[in-house]
Amino acid sequence: MKPVALEVFMVTDSGVSQSRRKRIVDGLNQNDGFPQIMGIINVTSDSFFEGSRSLSSEDAIERALAMWDSGATWVDIGGESTRPGAAPVDEESEIQRVVPVIKALRKANPDGLISIDTRHASVAHEGLKAGADMVNDVSGLRDKAMIDTVLEWEAGICIMHMQGEPGTMQSKPHYVNCVEEVSAYLADQRNRLIEQGHPKELICIDPGIGFGKDHAHNLALLRAGKRIGEDASVSILWGVSRKRIVGHLTGHEHADDRLAGTLGLAAVAVARGINLLRVHDVQEHVDLFLAMKPFD
Repeated sequence: MKPVALEVFMVTDSGVSQSRRKRIVDGLNQNDGFPQIMGIINVTSDSFFEGSRSLSSEDAIERALAMWDSGATWVDIGGESTRPGAAPVDEESEIQRVVPVIKALRKANPDGLISIDTRHASVAHEGLKAGADMVNDVSGLRDKAMIDTVLEWEAGICIMHMQGEPGTMQSKPHYVNCVEEVSAYLADQRNRLIEQGHPKELICIDPGIGFGKDHAHNLALLRAGKRIGEDASVSILWGVSRKRIVGHLTGHEHADDRLAGTLGLAAVAVARGINLLRVHDVQEHVDLFLAMKPFD
């Protein structure tokens, strides 16, 4: 096994090392005009897509390594399902699920990019300590403690918009103007970090498809594409893989049947200039982009 580079774990007075920061920044920007691919690793028993669930650390590690080998830039490690109607997980249990996976992946691939998918500051802290590069916060930095953690570590951060809480968010979501309201919230949260000294190039935003939105809201946000950012330089992530919106568009009720529709939205993401795609099926997205590349 390749020795672990010391810089991977090193946090100085100014945050992560410059070479590690460059890897994060590169990973938040397009790759030759195509979105970067973030593979989903759910160390859970209740995530909405059964095929994404890992019931052991060993299985999660194996899946993540395979995603990197297939061409993923990121692997996103989560220990709490945030599907509609999901029950919360206590923070200690979440830490026990994700930290061993992150540690093992960091040792196996010192240069690989790892995101910790959590809305809890204590879990984010332990994930970053274990070697994660970015926090993927579905609650959109509502918790000041999460902001403090991101600032302390100078970590990458994905700020997602969610109306409500996972248990109730799909109960009659309401907006006057969904695109404007989501865009404004994400801009405010992003600027809060920047005003406190966080490097803007370490921040990406996610409109939160399916998180407190109905079908019309989701379509409006996807049509808006890069316009949800304040300017074209803002990094944007889409998480649409096998979600209910794909079922609405294709007529497929079960997540197992939504891969082709998901790939269709990935092609839309290319046209809309999206920077990252969070996906269950890495190899299929890599193949899609390879087939599209000669016609770009």
